[in-house]
Amino acid sequence: MYAIVKAGGHQEKVEVGDVILVNRLDAKKGDTVEFPVSLVVDGDKVTLAAADLAKVSVKAEVVNDEAKGPKISIQKYKNKTGVARRKGHRQKLTIVKITAIA
Repeated sequence: MYAIVKAGGHQEKVEVGDVILVNRLDAKKGDTVEFPVSLVVDGDKVTLAAADLAKVSVKAEVVNDEAKGPKISIQKYKNKTGVARRKGHRQKLTIVKITAIA
């Protein structure tokens, strides 16, 4: 059984026991969070109807609330003018473990 959930602005395919990275959530380590469901597949049974999906919930436990993504370096350069700029960015992430699809 797996589900497609909306988590942190993205959609993720999850099963029970999966550990996923999502954009920073407003939750502390050890908290339980719930994600809205877009699709549920249980063997041959596919659930898409909004009325049926309203009954389904995906619960997850926050494993780490202070994770960071990889460093991304940004460079701008203009030829013959001496203009050069370097910047960097690291996305703040939350690591969650899927505990239940019910």
